Amino acid sequence: MPLKMKELPLLERPYEKLEKYGEKVLSNAELLAIIIKTGTKEENSIEIANRILLMSESLKGLLELSIEDLMSIKGIGKVKAIQLKAVCELAQRMSKKQKCDIQIKYPKDVANLFMDEYKFEKAETLKLVVLNNKNYILKVIDIAKGVINQVIVDIKEILKEVIRLQANKMIIVHNHPSGDATPSKNDIEFTKKLIKASEIMDIKLLDHIIIGYDKYESIFSRGDIKNEIVRL
Repeated sequence: MPLKMKELPLLERPYEKLEKYGEKVLSNAELLAIIIKTGTKEENSIEIANRILLMSESLKGLLELSIEDLMSIKGIGKVKAIQLKAVCELAQRMSKKQKCDIQIKYPKDVANLFMDEYKFEKAETLKLVVLNNKNYILKVIDIAKGVINQVIVDIKEILKEVIRLQANKMIIVHNHPSGDATPSKNDIEFTKKLIKASEIMDIKLLDHIIIGYDKYESIFSRGDIKNEIVRL
């Protein structure tokens, strides 16, 4: 029979541990346990939290779990599942907010912003990074998400978002779940089509960054397409 939370030494309990030492010393499971609050007769909240992390495989994976997925774990009812989804959404919004007001000088600046986010992504996801005239990020927008190695993108949708923000510069970022960041023939052809369409709307595509596992490629820097990214 596992120890109940109240049976643990005082400073091994997540609430008290955070209060005494600060949030940074807590494990992912301990932080989740604070949100979960209570356990069951069989498991305390830390053990339930560990099972959630086992199901999600990572904190990033936790974002992908539905309310129904969470409720399939014994000890997680509808209220706790909804609370967990709310916390995940807040975390995502804070992450996106932090990317704004960052100046982009080189392709690596873009890659560094999204490398961790893409590391455990199982499907191709394309993001639009909208910039002002001095290359500061105005907004990051998720444009499309596909299956493991395919994402269907509407060029009109991309340009519409840039125009809506009254901007004229953008960067496209997407991942290769295989981990290989080498641009495919389709990646290069799509980039050429986007350049032509954006020129008509007086919008400049500064780069198309492809992110693999702990690596990235700039299509413009490879020589496939002339690099026009502004280095300030």
